[in-house]
Amino acid sequence: MLPSYVALNEKSGLKERAERALERLEACTLCPRQCGVNRLDGEKGFCETGRKAMVASYNAHFGEESPLVGQYGSGTIFISSCNLLCSFCQNFEISHLREGVEVGAEQLASMMLALAERGCHNINFVTPSHVIPQILEALLVATEKGLRVPLVYNSSGYDEVESLKLLDGVVDIYMPDFKFWEAKWAERYCHAPDYPEVAKGAIKEMHRQVGDLILDERGIAVKGLLVRHLVMPNNVAGTKGIAEFIANEISPNTYINVMDQYRPCGRAHEDEFISRRLTAQEFRTAVEETKKAGLSRLDPRDRLRIIFGI
Repeated sequence: MLPSYVALNEKSGLKERAERALERLEACTLCPRQCGVNRLDGEKGFCETGRKAMVASYNAHFGEESPLVGQYGSGTIFISSCNLLCSFCQNFEISHLREGVEVGAEQLASMMLALAERGCHNINFVTPSHVIPQILEALLVATEKGLRVPLVYNSSGYDEVESLKLLDGVVDIYMPDFKFWEAKWAERYCHAPDYPEVAKGAIKEMHRQVGDLILDERGIAVKGLLVRHLVMPNNVAGTKGIAEFIANEISPNTYINVMDQYRPCGRAHEDEFISRRLTAQEFRTAVEETKKAGLSRLDPRDRLRIIFGI
């Protein structure tokens, strides 16, 4: 099964998408922040990223969800900065402090090709929402040089629907977070009170494009939607509402990773609600709420936690 972008490139559609995406940088409306700065001239808005993307690292990663990792790993490319900037971010140095180097289309394409040559099952762009045009530019180069593995769009869920439409027929696997169900928490930790509504619209658009997650005979993801949900202390994330939304308005067959990895990072120690780790009971409750909502395709690691009661 060839990745979607290969067919699009054969029709010259990939080049046209890259051009349209670049136009949006002239008065940047790429993400919900709608900064309006001219990034083509090097101006920077909320994401502090100008004409070129910045990359913190790239490598075969084995800590991702089972359908992405397989035997040879997920080819992750960590994009520097972010358009959401959660105060508790576990990649604080990359997102807030913008560790990384600027790269052009040729360099980014070379990273993609190198990961594919290592045997990685996919190219996994981490926090890509603010660099969609740059990814499309690089993908055009990489495809001409033989790239043929699925693309993963691994975002915070704070994505502009019109920007996602530029990726229709390009991205094979969408892996958004759904972080908060209530606006008050999104405002408190991300200065983005519109996050819940934006994430709902973005995930609906992602599912419209790729549908439920499809695995090959090896159990490797080839196309579809995979949602991540990080359970947080004191029910800050609002697991019940998120799970019910996904089951009722996206698909009860949605593959979901209910994550218990929360730990206080960044500025989390300054906040009374999230300055501690998650308890085992809080996680068990979140998993129970997910199952009660009608979702059963949990990542295997979640199923093991359920079985062993951890």
